[in-house]
Amino acid sequence: MPPDSVGFRAYDGLMTPKIHTVDVNYLGTPEAIASYVIEGPEGPVMIETGPGSSTEGLTAGLAEIGLKPSDVKHTLVTHIHFDHAGASGWMARQGAHVYVHENGYPHLIDPSRLLESAKRIYKDKMGYMWGELLPIPAEQLTAVRDGDVLNLGGLKITALGTPGHAGHHHCYKLQTDQGPVCFTGDCAGTYIAESSFISVPLPPPELDLGLWMQSIERLEAEKFVALYPTHFGRVDDPAEYFARLKQRLSEDAEYVRDLMDEGLETEDIRRRYTEWLVGMAEEAKVPESKMGFYITDAMANMNVTGIMRYWTKLAEKAPPHVTRVPGSLT
Repeated sequence: MPPDSVGFRAYDGLMTPKIHTVDVNYLGTPEAIASYVIEGPEGPVMIETGPGSSTEGLTAGLAEIGLKPSDVKHTLVTHIHFDHAGASGWMARQGAHVYVHENGYPHLIDPSRLLESAKRIYKDKMGYMWGELLPIPAEQLTAVRDGDVLNLGGLKITALGTPGHAGHHHCYKLQTDQGPVCFTGDCAGTYIAESSFISVPLPPPELDLGLWMQSIERLEAEKFVALYPTHFGRVDDPAEYFARLKQRLSEDAEYVRDLMDEGLETEDIRRRYTEWLVGMAEEAKVPESKMGFYITDAMANMNVTGIMRYWTKLAEKAPPHVTRVPGSLT
């Protein structure tokens, strides 16, 4: 069994610590993947590491705020997908202790299954896109459970179980004197500061849109004053943002389901869905520099696979006389 959370002395009063958004400059794309560094009274705490291919960018970003990787003693990841936790083993080698969802814990100790699965998808692009996913020694890794309060760097950070995007997903809540803020991983989709468009990553095999909607509702109930999505940057109006996010999730899922109902081949669904997304993104003035990462490079293809798998699995659970699963995701 993985060990329980490790406790450290916490700052008991409320404060508004400095939160740095560190751009890891993923494959030279600005504002694609963030690592957040919180200045605690007892030292910095990092949330998200970015992938193993971006350790130079992470190091450069830390240098801009006067830190070296070895200065970070506590690193939390929201889930174990490569763009969020790929450099966690590298950070452990710099001396950090890493905190991860209990379901992701064994995969960071032994990442061989994750790597095998990813290599089947990315093939010869695996190294270029994601770099190394180094194993983490058990003594430097803590399994985190829903509701755990982590006392790190003089800060109290609460883990919120938020499945839907993946079953091994946590958001992290930090209470400040201005109200609670949340580091949302992928649960809050992607924030593009220049546009109203929200791109939602919908990967197989664990995608569950019903659970995702429930996770969003859980975050809404917390009345956060700000959100920090890993992709990318601070959101200052969570209520309005969550409303747009739920609409985006429903529209994407229903669009693909309608194409499935037409009997189209998978490649035709991919083409139609990609054209539909690009059209909406262009209308919402998503910068050309971000279209690749947020839509066309891999997102659209991944989303079709994830959504089709979700609807197919749901239909398999339906009673025999039901030919179409009802539209509500909740």
